[in-house]
Amino acid sequence: MAEALKSMYNMEFLQDFGEKVKEAYGAFEIEGFINKIMDDTWEELALKARTRRISQTLGEYLPASYEEALGILFQIDEKCVGFPYLFFPDFVEVYGQAEEDWNLSMQALERFTQRSSAEFAVRPFIIREPERMMDQMLAWSKHPNEHVRRLASEGCRPRLPWGQALKMFKQDPSPVLPILEQLKEDTSLYVRKSVANNLNDIAKDHPRAVLGIAKRWLGSNPDTNWIVRHACRTLIRKADPEVMKLFGYSDSNDEHPLAISANLSARPQVLPIGGSSLLHYELHIREGSTVRIRIEYGIYFVKSNGQASRKLFLLSDKTVPGGSQLKGDRKHSWADLTTRRHYPGEHRIVLLVNGQEIAETSLWIE
Repeated sequence: MAEALKSMYNMEFLQDFGEKVKEAYGAFEIEGFINKIMDDTWEELALKARTRRISQTLGEYLPASYEEALGILFQIDEKCVGFPYLFFPDFVEVYGQAEEDWNLSMQALERFTQRSSAEFAVRPFIIREPERMMDQMLAWSKHPNEHVRRLASEGCRPRLPWGQALKMFKQDPSPVLPILEQLKEDTSLYVRKSVANNLNDIAKDHPRAVLGIAKRWLGSNPDTNWIVRHACRTLIRKADPEVMKLFGYSDSNDEHPLAISANLSARPQVLPIGGSSLLHYELHIREGSTVRIRIEYGIYFVKSNGQASRKLFLLSDKTVPGGSQLKGDRKHSWADLTTRRHYPGEHRIVLLVNGQEIAETSLWIE
């Protein structure tokens, strides 16, 4: 995705942006600005590196005074809306971390996030002065604008994708929790998604803490219920017994199995990297009362060192009558992704119900 997104920063975009700047700052040298950005290394730069290149170069072509430079950006930011303008908050990250600029930088981040997002730019401020910055984030969590409230949660996620990891919150998430408490019944789904994602991050390091929050929040509000469910998705994939019970998934054990029979097959059994396979599953649920089931398949992907690592894929999540016979097909692509490369070898494929492997097959990737 980043490979495709980076192409949005092209000559046409930079020319248009340069003209916006020049309207507010007549001395702005558009041609020099663009040439400095799009040098011989430009094509090699990834998305975040391009964003940083633009913000750094912008600082070289605006007045040396940080306050004056921000004043120019404040004049045009209402015309600069959307994902491409992430370099506005990035400009604050690059040039606004001096102690004397703190208040102005907070004002700028609050303003710029309403038009793009400052979730990445706030993180160096958190790392440098965590207590001071988290007080600011708590204040933002009460802001009337949903984008600012979302920043309060998204900016302090311990494991924000593409962002710097906040190691202190991976070790101790307690400074984050008052913000999530403030936002747990937010009227905006945009904000509630961020709260859920933040809790899901925390669950990867502190599952018991998130389980405690889930038990306390569940049932208090329909919107909060959605947050809890989404926040526990990693724990559900891991089939944590307490979490499975909390969400009503039926128990299964050796003495009283949930599925009394199951079968899984894959065709073809030999295929090249880039090909596709068709998986077919069948299972018979035990007789009796209705049951809540989560059906998944897992692939033990062969890695470059010859070891295998399991990745789960959801097939179905529903309540069914006792005695149900279920079956289905799923096409699986073996094309390489930016997040996963495939390697030759035998790949074991398993069928899971409520986290337990109940059937398996295998295929060979050439």
